[in-house]
Amino acid sequence: MNEKKSFLKNPSYQAILTSLLCIILGLFVGYIVLLLINPAGAGTAIKTILLNFLTRSSGPAKLKALGNTLAKTAPLLMCALSICFCYKVGLFNIGAAGQYEAGACIGLFAALGWGLPWYACLILAGLAGAVVGSISGILKAYRNVNEVISGIMLNWIMLYLANMILVNPKVKDIASPYTLKLEMNNKSALIPSAGLSSFFANNKNVTIAIPLAIIFAIVIWIILTKTKFGYELRATGFNKEAAKYAGMREKFNIIVTLAIGGALAGIGASFLFLTGYQEWSTTQTSVPGMGFNGIAATFLGGLHPIGTIFASFFIQSITDGGALIDKSVYPSQISDLISSIIIYLCGFVLFFKVALNTFLDRKGGHEISKVTGEEIKNNDQNKASEETVNTEENGGENK
Repeated sequence: MNEKKSFLKNPSYQAILTSLLCIILGLFVGYIVLLLINPAGAGTAIKTILLNFLTRSSGPAKLKALGNTLAKTAPLLMCALSICFCYKVGLFNIGAAGQYEAGACIGLFAALGWGLPWYACLILAGLAGAVVGSISGILKAYRNVNEVISGIMLNWIMLYLANMILVNPKVKDIASPYTLKLEMNNKSALIPSAGLSSFFANNKNVTIAIPLAIIFAIVIWIILTKTKFGYELRATGFNKEAAKYAGMREKFNIIVTLAIGGALAGIGASFLFLTGYQEWSTTQTSVPGMGFNGIAATFLGGLHPIGTIFASFFIQSITDGGALIDKSVYPSQISDLISSIIIYLCGFVLFFKVALNTFLDRKGGHEISKVTGEEIKNNDQNKASEETVNTEENGGENK
């Protein structure tokens, strides 16, 4: 029992259990909504959302669909890492969407307008995201402007600024609102596959962006947990005034944190648009959901860089699965509803952990009191036996 208790007390296992609980409850609520819309196909619809690429008819089709999901998981993971990194330092980077837009804008303009290769476009996209992130950081550090407010405002500013910049004839197709295809205008700007596409039915969307995103997650984990720089950032997040008293540059740390978060989101945009998977629409009037889905992946991953890898894949998988259901009966946005419910439930992760620990402590205390009671009972019995023996011995001596 002690081994089982220590297993449940482990923070890592608790994070996994609470995340699974959020997923199960989110899927259950989504299933209830499907039942309310049309009970006849609710089971098939929730199964399609959950299985996604596994519902395809043939093996090659499954592999190709899996490749598409992985191609979109890479930018989502980068946005999740952006939010996770900032959150570890006590900052809520809701402006990841705006930093993502900046990365997409500069990355595409560098590829199509300047004809640069993919690695140069990727670096410029990261720098663009870092600049946008540092704006929120400077406002936070020197004017105490809440990063949530400045981030939301920058999301919309960067959306329309990107639309304006990418209208350039060198970048945009005159006959459509979309930017030019990289494959036809600058193949050097396409992120290379390095043979990975052959494992996914020659899906050209599968590139080295996928392993690079995983490497970024590992690097972020190392920085936060194994370096002095990461310790100072986390210390600033815990208590800015205490960090300042200890000689740390708290203002600099805030700006650098949001700049790094912005760079991660900007690179995430290049991981999508520089694969040629899709083009930017200069007429869109809504902020891309990638930055906001990153919030779900971050909290579902237990606010851990490694956990966000698996959480990002799950969020993207159910999003793609939602696009496969019968749209004549159910809206494809049902997957977004499930994701939003999961985000909401992730807000109760701390509550779930406290409830679990309280239950374990009470159960442990009951067992301890039970053992203690048995020990007291045994001691009383032994004491009574000793007194009986002593009485008999004394009685024999008196005789």
